[in-house]
Amino acid sequence: MGLTAVVVDDEPLARRELHYLLGRIGDVDVVAEASNGIEAVETIRNAAPDVVFLDVQMPGLDGFAVLKKLIDAKALTPEREEPMPEVVFATAFDQYAVRAFEVNAIDYLLKPFEERRVRQAIEKVRARQQASASSNGQTTIETVPQASSEERLESLLKLLELQAGATQAGAATAQAGPARGTRVRSGKVVVRSGQRLLLVEERDVSFASIEEGAISVVTPQMEGLANCRTIEELAEQVDPNSFWRAHRSYLVNIAHIREVVPWFKSTYLLRMDDRKQTEIPVARAQIKRLRELFNL
Repeated sequence: MGLTAVVVDDEPLARRELHYLLGRIGDVDVVAEASNGIEAVETIRNAAPDVVFLDVQMPGLDGFAVLKKLIDAKALTPEREEPMPEVVFATAFDQYAVRAFEVNAIDYLLKPFEERRVRQAIEKVRARQQASASSNGQTTIETVPQASSEERLESLLKLLELQAGATQAGAATAQAGPARGTRVRSGKVVVRSGQRLLLVEERDVSFASIEEGAISVVTPQMEGLANCRTIEELAEQVDPNSFWRAHRSYLVNIAHIREVVPWFKSTYLLRMDDRKQTEIPVARAQIKRLRELFNL
């Protein structure tokens, strides 16, 4: 039985290459393509394919955020009975392999694609479908139960919630996420303290600020200088669901806001959880966002 597939990649050449290789394998019908993460969510839901070849790094929503939105949408519309598709991540960076398997993707492909690896990925999809079909019939040999696609991909949601401080408040900010060619997100921020280069977990960062061209990074325990030239560059390295540009000179970690302080003329200050309890002004253009975050 043939498989249906959706190919998601912001690079037209990569989409064409993968489409061509799937055609050479045979019995794989590419029913739709998408060029970005936002488009991918609706395309996958409408096409309900057997397998999605999903680029990890894309402008706006990356591949992991696409799956999170699919899981969230499925939870909101349980009447739709189509199962979650199998997922094969595509990436130019081998570092994503570990995270791909943390979320139980069936496989990952490194760019440039090799026909041998694409064929192996398809064989895994078919094997998993056959195992699923067998489990729906009469079982004669007791085996370890296989998690469903929904159960396996549900682990993605849990992983993302841990990394983002269990907040979904930055969904709009996520659409302005890192563009292709930016530094790969590692979950750590390089901070210079004296002669030392410290690797600080981004979840431990309270906020970053810029003054006279120097970017300070502050945690509840310490502070130092970021190994970046601009706030924008630092923002590209951290999780957009957790960090918010409250002011042009400040990038704050939402989870480290201790208090919202009303200020003059309907403006606000953010009191952070660092040792100085730093107060950060909220730009007027960001007041609407602040109210959305905390239901003010």
